[in-house]
Amino acid sequence: MDNLPIIDPHHHLYDLKTGNYPWLQGPMLDRVFGDYSAIRKDYLIDDFLADIKNQNVVKTVHLQVEYDHNDPVAETRWLQSVADKHGYPHGIVGFADLSSPNAQAVIEEHCQYKNVRGIRQCLNFHRDPVKTFIDSPHLMSDPQWRRGYALLKEHDLSFDLQLYYTQMEEARALARDFPDTPMVLNHTGMPVDRKPEEIEAWKKSMTLLASADNVFCKISGLGMGDWKWTVDSIRPFVLHAIEAFGVKRCMFASNFPVDKLFSSYDDVFNAFKEITREFAADERAALFHDNAERVYRL
Repeated sequence: MDNLPIIDPHHHLYDLKTGNYPWLQGPMLDRVFGDYSAIRKDYLIDDFLADIKNQNVVKTVHLQVEYDHNDPVAETRWLQSVADKHGYPHGIVGFADLSSPNAQAVIEEHCQYKNVRGIRQCLNFHRDPVKTFIDSPHLMSDPQWRRGYALLKEHDLSFDLQLYYTQMEEARALARDFPDTPMVLNHTGMPVDRKPEEIEAWKKSMTLLASADNVFCKISGLGMGDWKWTVDSIRPFVLHAIEAFGVKRCMFASNFPVDKLFSSYDDVFNAFKEITREFAADERAALFHDNAERVYRL
């Protein structure tokens, strides 16, 4: 399939021998993506490079992967050493608990590493405990958390936003209150509940969130809601995200190796290529490469 230049703005690496990843090294947990025993092993840069070998991936962004929250900068330090040696990843999004009294110190430590571009703190809250990542359903409205969020602009950082459609109205308020902080929605807004009425609610919520023009959308992670997905099954989600946010605010991403539970790297990017086959060349360049380059300052 066509050899479009790709920036993959969402993947993970981990070394279980030297790092501290409780969910990968400790007891198996019930998670939204099901049985993840297949990825409870090292995923190093050579593994990633082997997965991407058939695609023209020119740059990437690494997203924090729930390294020990007591020492999140250790993950960034390791990733910068990988980047210094191999070139990949070109951008790093680290973890900080923005409600913590030491949020500023953690952010400043992350920023000592030249590839750092943003912060992610997963905010998923769901009525099903298996799908919940945090204890507080309204962290985005908490004054102390917002004080931490305000630090991102001071350090020229973006925020990676991971949540469900039920939280998007609150996220839009956050985006509008901090218009100078780019916000990047993860995994197409995680439409993991696939009843028709839930899909309709996700669509409306995506359109609502997109009305804040500092919010961007990573189209990825669709296997988490459909473990046996096909091009045709994900097509409506991809196209609605692009319709809601526009071609200039969407970017395609792999979520590897988490989405390796459901498909190969080629499956993911060839599906995106097939779905956008009739798009104009400049639109495809934006979705596969240019938007990620611009948003993550690569």
